[in-house]
Amino acid sequence: MNSKLSSSQQKTISFNLGRVKLRLLYKASVHGFTNVAFHQRCDTCSPTVSVGYNASGYVFGGYTKHPFSQSEQNVNDDQAFLFTFSGEKLLKYLVTNSNAALLMTSAWGPYFGGALCFINGAQAVVHSNPGSNYNFNAAEMHGNDLNLTECEVYQVEELTDLERPWRTVNWESGRRKELIESIKVYKPLISSVSQTRVLLIGAVGAGKSSFFNSINSIFRGHVTSQAISGCSATSLTTQFRTYSVKDGREGKPLPIILCDTMGLEENKGAGLDIEDISCILRGHLPDHYQFNPIAPLHSEALDFRKSPEIKDKIHCVVYVVDACKIAIMPAKMENNLAAIRKKVNLMGIPQLVLLTKVDEACPLVKEDLGYIYKSIYIKDLMQEVTARLGVPMSCVVPVKNYNEELELNLKCDILLLTAVLQMLRFSDNYFDELSHRLRKIDTKY
Repeated sequence: MNSKLSSSQQKTISFNLGRVKLRLLYKASVHGFTNVAFHQRCDTCSPTVSVGYNASGYVFGGYTKHPFSQSEQNVNDDQAFLFTFSGEKLLKYLVTNSNAALLMTSAWGPYFGGALCFINGAQAVVHSNPGSNYNFNAAEMHGNDLNLTECEVYQVEELTDLERPWRTVNWESGRRKELIESIKVYKPLISSVSQTRVLLIGAVGAGKSSFFNSINSIFRGHVTSQAISGCSATSLTTQFRTYSVKDGREGKPLPIILCDTMGLEENKGAGLDIEDISCILRGHLPDHYQFNPIAPLHSEALDFRKSPEIKDKIHCVVYVVDACKIAIMPAKMENNLAAIRKKVNLMGIPQLVLLTKVDEACPLVKEDLGYIYKSIYIKDLMQEVTARLGVPMSCVVPVKNYNEELELNLKCDILLLTAVLQMLRFSDNYFDELSHRLRKIDTKY
């Protein structure tokens, strides 16, 4: 059951309520546009946020700390308010008569003091009466469009942290040095390969290019930006790029190459063509290959590697997923990732999931990255990733990329370096399997 509220709208509402998250209880298009369905799903739940949507594009609703019921009585709530979205901004209308902030009635859905009432019996409508216990402008609130296209009710849940972290992390500076040294001294198990190649795959804006920039920043000693990254509705990466990180400005290349691709997009003819994935995995694509979303790569393309060596192939695949968009991941995107995973599985390539923007997804983590493995919310997000992508929790690694910062952060570095170390460890699994197959061939002949 996907939320119609965008992740940014959910965050805006949540930040107005404190350190909370929203959990979808009732969705009229799924459970029914009836007062009965609403009460079955929402009675006794609190606090809640009720949201209405109309064909004119308005998103509006109300908040109450009290549980819904069918007592046919007015309820006092001095914290109740109505709201509407003006772009990304939340406009709030506070209750003026808290003694009649809500009416608990069986005949309607959410009923905010007669001022804003959702779902009359089995009718997908909203009743609006400005000035009745709440003051608002009807045209501003909902554009005077009283027919609902959707109605949702969310339970407001406090973000809590666990007493003990569910993953153990050493946040000391010494750990950062250990991670850096482990990465620098790593050697692939196959002698003909000097650098393991890791392919980053993800939706537009998930943070693939930003991840490379962040790793590069750590080894440069300051925040830098080599790969093109930023906010855009379409992929900023239009070529197949291979990035080798150096140990310092003039240092030696590290034993890992991060391969960046166009972002995945829902629409056909846009973003990375899934058929190109096989060519990338097998090592056929040259650096700087210009993607063509309309047509997949063919063997006669310029610089196409017809006989790639082991060093040219992909040794580990990493899916980059935006933590803020997991709950609203479109079915088409989920299907695209499933199709890619099937291809990767058939080739026996190890796979990881990089969960980005964890600080934007959870206020606790935004305050202190050290809460990352104490946050129940982040754990829930990671469990949802495992369910949607079909990978175990041990294959999901949360990180925060450098985006706004000008200086490096110890905890941010430790998360990022830990992710790189996991990529190297998973690449070892690929090389182990490859060595095993080569030994069997040698023994046979």
